[in-house]
Amino acid sequence: MSHTPLPGGLISFGSDANCTLELCPLESSILQYQPNVPANAIFIGVFGLSMALHIFQGIKMKTWGFMASMIAGCILEIIGYVGRLIIHDNPFDFIGFLLQIIMITIAPVFFSAAIYVLLSQVINFVDPNVSRFSPKYFYWIFIPSDIISLILQAVGGAVSVVSTAKDDVKTGEDISIAGLVFQVVTLFCFVGLFIDYVIRASKSPARYRLTKPILTFLFFLFLSTIFILIRCGYRIAELNGGYFSAIFRDEGLYIALESW
Repeated sequence: MSHTPLPGGLISFGSDANCTLELCPLESSILQYQPNVPANAIFIGVFGLSMALHIFQGIKMKTWGFMASMIAGCILEIIGYVGRLIIHDNPFDFIGFLLQIIMITIAPVFFSAAIYVLLSQVINFVDPNVSRFSPKYFYWIFIPSDIISLILQAVGGAVSVVSTAKDDVKTGEDISIAGLVFQVVTLFCFVGLFIDYVIRASKSPARYRLTKPILTFLFFLFLSTIFILIRCGYRIAELNGGYFSAIFRDEGLYIALESW
């Protein structure tokens, strides 16, 4: 992203940024606001607690793949929100911005992978013969698709924030959007298979295995998937407007749709 020169040789954004709040107005920073400390501290605490619980549960239940995905996602979220705390202290801090834009962007990919693993395990428990889609394909197709999405989003984020030419910034944003769109398409396919399996299983002899605890678990698994879809839609709209758009600089919207 191109540097923003100010009088006196001050630079407000980029690896050469030398602005501070004492030297430059807040409005010249890329976010134009200081991220809310209590909100970001809460998210760090929530993801930290979630990680600890998943480590305990993963070791106890020996669900290594699910645990690894959740730990990776939580760590990335924590790093990203630490980046936002850094930006609060200095809205011109380039490292803090990099941590936020890259880590928080790619973290949900790992949560999606964990959801794929869980549904596959539920299908194996209830009745894999009812599914139109073999449980093993949730590993072989959906997780590699997540990896593709992860790479596109990470590369796009990196290209857009380190570029000095406007066209290169747009290219980076477009790559990130492509990764997010790919993730949305993957999730929609997953949701379709999810709904189809639950309906078919509820009409099959295996329906007795769809106990209240299992159905409750499936409900929250489905809800988690929908939340990730909503988040992806927000990120697509945000990046489509670019880093200098009103939606990118709306902290309330960010907390409501990105953080949750």
